[in-house]
Amino acid sequence: MDWRDQGALLSVRKHGETSVIIDVFTEKHGRHSGVVRGGISRKLAPILQPGAQLDVAWRARLEEHIGSFNVEPVKSRAMVLSDRTALAGLNAITSLLGFALAEREPHPDLYHRTQAMLDLLGTNEAWPTAYLKWELALLEDMGFGLDLSACAVSGACDDLAYVSPRTGRAVSAEAAGDWAERLLPLPPELLGSGDGSAQNVVDGLVTTGYFLTRWLAHSLGDKPIPEARARLVDRLKRDLGAKGLNR
Repeated sequence: MDWRDQGALLSVRKHGETSVIIDVFTEKHGRHSGVVRGGISRKLAPILQPGAQLDVAWRARLEEHIGSFNVEPVKSRAMVLSDRTALAGLNAITSLLGFALAEREPHPDLYHRTQAMLDLLGTNEAWPTAYLKWELALLEDMGFGLDLSACAVSGACDDLAYVSPRTGRAVSAEAAGDWAERLLPLPPELLGSGDGSAQNVVDGLVTTGYFLTRWLAHSLGDKPIPEARARLVDRLKRDLGAKGLNR
């Protein structure tokens, strides 16, 4: 059994004395693991960094075997190393994909969205808004999409301000009434508009984080959400506080 594809490197762990096992999110073969022999060498170690885009050739005697990879670098995405918040974003993306994706199950739409997201990190100041939308897409692709098209109570499409934690549906400010404090925030960025303010992004991550935990993680046996996501949210809050102090 053998195939060739491209993918984003999600994780690396040591295997034996000189090899590593890598996890790669590929377009046609989904999240796939394999052994890279000599992976700790001076030649390969700099290439095998999470987030790097790789050309991978996988081979095994049988399909169910872990198999081995031959890898070639395509793109390093090393620019994030100089930006702590962007690096936290990269770690959150790779960790959440490793957490959520079943092995060897293709997710082509999510793959292409992830590629675009990784390319924004460290190169575009608007990447936090794109990351928020990426989490929304991750929920959608995992079968837990939110319905933000209209108010669940009135059917109105205007003045949408909240999300029901029970149903994942939008609720307008008027329909929320006295229940507003029990609902989750719905910043315009989750609706494809807004100015991308840091506060709106943080508010939106409260909502996506709720459903990542209550719906996605619950479906996976209540495994804890990777700490890398919490570290990203903390970094964004810290950046938000720093901007406030500098005004």
